[in-house]
Amino acid sequence: MKVDTKTQPDFFDSKVLGHPSGLFVLFFTEMWERFSFYGMRVLLIQFLTMSVIGLNPGWEMNMVDASAIFATYALLLYITPIFGGIIADKYIGYRWAVVLGSLIMTLGHASMTLETEFFMYLGLILLVIGTGFFKPNMTSILSEMYKSFPEKKDGAYTIFYMGVNAGAFFGMMLCGYIGERIGWHYGFGLAGIFMLLGTLQFWLAKPIFGNIGDVPNKNIQIAEVNEETFANAVEEPEESKKRNPFTVTDYILIIITSIIGFLYAFDDAFFIVGQIRLFPETILGYDGKTVVILAGLLIFLYLIISRIIRYPRIVRDRMIAVIVFAFFTIFFWMSFEQGATSLIVFARDNTQRILSGNAATIFNIFNILLTVVPLIIISWVLILLAKQTIKKAFISNIVLAITFIGVWGTAIWMLSRDMSSTTYEVTYSAIKQQILDDNQKPVVDKHNQPIYEYIALSAANQPKEGDNVVKHTASISQLETYEIGQPVEIYKELGNYNILSNKQKDLLISEFEKADKQATIVQAEVTALNDNQIEITASWFSILNSFFIIALASLVSKLWDSRYNPPASIKYGLGLIIMAIGFGILAYGSHGITEGTRVSMMWLVFAYFFHTLGELFSSPVGLSYVSKLVPPRMIALMFGMWYLAIAIGNNLAAKLGGQIEVITEKYSLSVFFLIFTVVPIIAGILVIALNPVLKKLMHGVK
Repeated sequence: MKVDTKTQPDFFDSKVLGHPSGLFVLFFTEMWERFSFYGMRVLLIQFLTMSVIGLNPGWEMNMVDASAIFATYALLLYITPIFGGIIADKYIGYRWAVVLGSLIMTLGHASMTLETEFFMYLGLILLVIGTGFFKPNMTSILSEMYKSFPEKKDGAYTIFYMGVNAGAFFGMMLCGYIGERIGWHYGFGLAGIFMLLGTLQFWLAKPIFGNIGDVPNKNIQIAEVNEETFANAVEEPEESKKRNPFTVTDYILIIITSIIGFLYAFDDAFFIVGQIRLFPETILGYDGKTVVILAGLLIFLYLIISRIIRYPRIVRDRMIAVIVFAFFTIFFWMSFEQGATSLIVFARDNTQRILSGNAATIFNIFNILLTVVPLIIISWVLILLAKQTIKKAFISNIVLAITFIGVWGTAIWMLSRDMSSTTYEVTYSAIKQQILDDNQKPVVDKHNQPIYEYIALSAANQPKEGDNVVKHTASISQLETYEIGQPVEIYKELGNYNILSNKQKDLLISEFEKADKQATIVQAEVTALNDNQIEITASWFSILNSFFIIALASLVSKLWDSRYNPPASIKYGLGLIIMAIGFGILAYGSHGITEGTRVSMMWLVFAYFFHTLGELFSSPVGLSYVSKLVPPRMIALMFGMWYLAIAIGNNLAAKLGGQIEVITEKYSLSVFFLIFTVVPIIAGILVIALNPVLKKLMHGVK
């Protein structure tokens, strides 16, 4: 049975900002889990696609294969919570499920630090399993806490949601920085450390929660489905209370579609890792995988349609409305989740991330404020929590203090490292070549001037007769001190040069010799100093989504509370169109760029702004309307359908994101982003056009 918090008179006695202290224990637990999740995610694609030989080497996978691995991971993240929720409900309770999931995820991060093929894949598997236990049961504990205080739930979930975004923000910022600047395994390791500390502070805070989350619940809940989700639901019509039990045929079809679904989820990963095909190569002369998947889709559609038509009219119509929204949510997440794959690669390879002069000064000031101000606010909340709970959970508070000392220390180290770097102008010999297009015509800039590339001379690049050898200059930011006129050896990675230490040089030469390749180390000379320049990490841009959510969420919420609150389909359609504008900005900004050229970082900043605004319009709508449209006894089934749609969207996002290099090579980078501009706009217009139909199907639900 559930715990009634009204029977615990002191439950709301220890308040922080008007809420029980237990809410903020959950806040910090979720924050550190999101820190680890997003901290790892922002590194994974970069690590998989980085060159095997380099200062920060990776696996040198092509983007298609790397994204296929990520696609499997993303799909399973939305499947395992179904089983994790059931196990917690029936057997181990929410608290143990959260702790078990956290520990499994910690082991996953630890495995990934080893960077070997076995342990990397093992780490991803453990993260998927751990998320399955963690994700649904955190919200279940929160729901149980406020079961007797429904009027406080909206505020509680708003605070909890801020914890989600704060964790994502700092995870991508700090793990991304350490992973790119120091080494991938350090970034993966930092994510695991905070995951472990977050687990400890949660478990040691048990006295604050009493019996909440300890007793298994008899009612199966799926993912974030809690009783509050249908608190505002329209009363179920009398005629709809007729049962519609699953038939033997239903169960058989569910088993068949589930098997096909899991084969689809694992097929690409199995083939990439072990050359194992889970589908036959051909069936009746057609591609076997395509035939089986199409058959599975047809069976699935038959299953859904056959079940829906058995319901009374009002219930049937409302479920059809939910399925329409679920269908369009696939297109939203298919585009929005490019932030996990193609946008990271675009930031790394095609965005101008070196700023100098006033631009560098402005960025440094902005980045300091962006880092320090949120940390001060969250640290203040930590102090308030400690005042209320230090006697009940002393050790938990100590662990939480250690986590914040760690994150403060890491943040200060990151900021001081950037501020103390010196930029050197180094000169080297290079072959000057005019860039030609596919038709061997000179490529020109917007002023109709020819564009040249400079190929540095090295053991691997020696001049031939007729080559135009010139002196070229590059700007390099380093922590070490060099003198003007000092000879140095430099190495190009991710489009930028680095001055090599003797240790780095020896390691690179060794790796080139193992691969039987000529080293591309370049002889150069320091010719000038420039103290006002900074290179932004590719990971930094990913934090913009969390930043804009925190900045814009209250404004959008006020809009929905005003007389300008549109119907659900209008909100959803506008969300799709607004997000598409972000990709349209990228398509315009990347128009005409060639390999080796980069665009202003502002294109990416504006894109993330519109993506986030689109998310705020669309994302909260779906879950809200599922809870309103579906009777409580069918809520689990329809939420399962909803999360399946999100899983498919995430899977497609990764697979399509993996095509960025293929489409860019065949057409252009601008065409790649146009795909995610046109498709969501069409989907948005369609869902807006369906508003009269959906309104009729909802039968009074607003």
